[in-house]
Amino acid sequence: MPEVLDLEESVSTITVSAEQEAVPAASNASSGTTRRTFIASATGGFMLQFCLPGLSRVALAVGAPAPTQVNSYIQIGADNSITVLFGGCELGQGSMSGLAQLVAEELIVDWAAVKSVSAPPSAISYITGGSSAIRTNYLPLRQAGAAVRTMLIQAAANTWKVPVSECVASKGIVTHTPTKRTLGYGALAPAAAKLTPPANPTLIADANLKLIGKPMRRLDIPDKVNGRAIYGIDVRIPNMVFAAVKHCPSLGGTVAKLPANGNGITYVNLGNAVAAVANNTYSALAAVGAGGDNGGGGGANFQWNIPASAAQINSALYATQATSLMATGKAVNAELIGNPATSIKTATTTLTSTYTFPYLAHACMEVLNCTVNLTATTCEIWAPTQASGWVQATAAAITGLPLAAITVHTTLLGGGLGRKIEQDYIAQAVTIAKAIKKPVKLTWPREEDFGRDQYRPMVVSKVQGGLDAKHNIVAWENRIVTPSILAQRGWIAAGAEDGQATEAATGLPYAMLSRSVDFVVHPATVPIGFWRSVGCSFNSYVSESFIDELAHAAGIDPYTYRRTLLANNPRFLAVLDAAAQLGGWTTALPAGHARGIAISEAFGTVVAEVVEISGATATGLKVVKVSCAVDCGRVINPDSVTAQMQGGIVHGLSSVLWGHITFTNGAASVRNFNNYRLVRMADMPQINVKILSNTNAPTGAGEPGVPPLGPALANAYFRATGIRVRNLPFFPAASKMSDG
Repeated sequence: MPEVLDLEESVSTITVSAEQEAVPAASNASSGTTRRTFIASATGGFMLQFCLPGLSRVALAVGAPAPTQVNSYIQIGADNSITVLFGGCELGQGSMSGLAQLVAEELIVDWAAVKSVSAPPSAISYITGGSSAIRTNYLPLRQAGAAVRTMLIQAAANTWKVPVSECVASKGIVTHTPTKRTLGYGALAPAAAKLTPPANPTLIADANLKLIGKPMRRLDIPDKVNGRAIYGIDVRIPNMVFAAVKHCPSLGGTVAKLPANGNGITYVNLGNAVAAVANNTYSALAAVGAGGDNGGGGGANFQWNIPASAAQINSALYATQATSLMATGKAVNAELIGNPATSIKTATTTLTSTYTFPYLAHACMEVLNCTVNLTATTCEIWAPTQASGWVQATAAAITGLPLAAITVHTTLLGGGLGRKIEQDYIAQAVTIAKAIKKPVKLTWPREEDFGRDQYRPMVVSKVQGGLDAKHNIVAWENRIVTPSILAQRGWIAAGAEDGQATEAATGLPYAMLSRSVDFVVHPATVPIGFWRSVGCSFNSYVSESFIDELAHAAGIDPYTYRRTLLANNPRFLAVLDAAAQLGGWTTALPAGHARGIAISEAFGTVVAEVVEISGATATGLKVVKVSCAVDCGRVINPDSVTAQMQGGIVHGLSSVLWGHITFTNGAASVRNFNNYRLVRMADMPQINVKILSNTNAPTGAGEPGVPPLGPALANAYFRATGIRVRNLPFFPAASKMSDG
């Protein structure tokens, strides 16, 4: 997927205007504002408005153009304060701080002087997803910061009537070197706002970087520690009422009849769900019967229309269909190198393996929620969303209001993982507000969060490989059967190749004589969506497990075998070696311990992991240590990269060990955490991370830690037990949180 990065446009089209308002209201988001505008503030400061090309892979998948409206800003106050506003969201990944760090570096200001807050959405917003925040915004943000610094220095030189070459900027002050005169950024801002921005501002040289590459404190952490942080679920506005939702138990079902209003409860028909509106959240949740192991009892007597087709939403049926499609389904070829069908006939050793993966939930700590204040002429929304521009468009479609009348406040997110890109909960909240004509806060019960997720899709993948007498891979054939995320949404034609389904299956780094990857779309109608590393999470499991199978068949150590296959790929080889060294691959292990290794690329980042386990049996194991090496190009904040690798490893552990959701008659088997086990403190391994920092362009960090964890664990398990785990999860019978 090509990067959306127009460097020529990133600074050269800045225009200058004087306005009273420092931050344009969200209602002006679609008013035709030019891409970049300096605005003098009423306080004497100024703001650089600029558009980031931060389209995630989600937007790229539908051919969305680069943004043309403002979605990010730099503000300098008269008091020398620096505020960086960005158009994405902060869901714990640290991008709000990382992006501000880039600006602060180029402005040459102390980190303590910087703060970062969310900007209002534009018609085409910066979607937070696909590990895109830093990798797509790195250069434009540095250029924007450098442009501001250059203009401030020019303004000082003009004020003193001295050559620009005699002026330097540092710590929010411009100094005239010969006379030692100084002016603060705030004082210079009005004059700077009248200047023409430079087309090609000079960036701070690598040797002089003071913030980039350093473990700076996260701007969002203090308020998260002291309780001041506002998540979507924390929002309160005057005169609001509270709503909870209950969906039809079966996918595809609709409301047959609303319960009667009464006892302070008003019911709203949402088509496939009923909302209960009350004076407090507890009453609303009780009215929909929330709570308990299986969605609770109690609540009103809901009546549903359940179509006969719900019986076809069945995991056993889906498995049968997948088997048939694997054998005879129409495939679209995603990659073809050489002629594998011919090359396989020359192999001296041939292996074939089939891997299966279940549906998985997002299981975010913060349930879906949204607060809406709708009037006849305006709509104001507070939401933990990964796509504020999409929220704006959703509200416009429901209310009939123009985009300019819709304000979206992006709150902090208690987890996102791709789920909070979706618009279902937003649409429900706006619909409820429209029906009851009051400000409303919608909170999904946990049971609805699990039962009506947009899941990572089920997958069946069959791979065949052939080795010659020298153990070279002469043929590799992979056939993937899975529903299409993009086709289900109408973003691509039915049966077309879905890059989400084949990512990390194509473009493998290993030396192979011939290779093919085929995709067969599965017709399952369970709603599916974007999940942390999506296709990379299952395709890397397949390829890295199968590489181990080939190494075992060749009688070669799996690390050594990978090194041979990566001999002409120095980047992968360096990461592999770093992980092996960090994990002590060549050192002796205690009795009952085993190690596995895997490497993968996701969102431009290469990650290798060595997993050490102990006590492996047919029913359980202990993950002792995970050693992770990562090359994500130039690192902005190493602490954030380390945290993202740790988070991805924990996420991967939970999913491959226990995660699975099945469907019977259209209903999900999981309704709460009681039977959707996650890693607990007692399960937590030691995690060591080594970052191979360099001066290459930054790549993604949020998702790449997930894909290699599963296969590295599976490979360790095989070395310990002789059992190949090809059907995930490892231990489905241990998926209850109450199990030891």
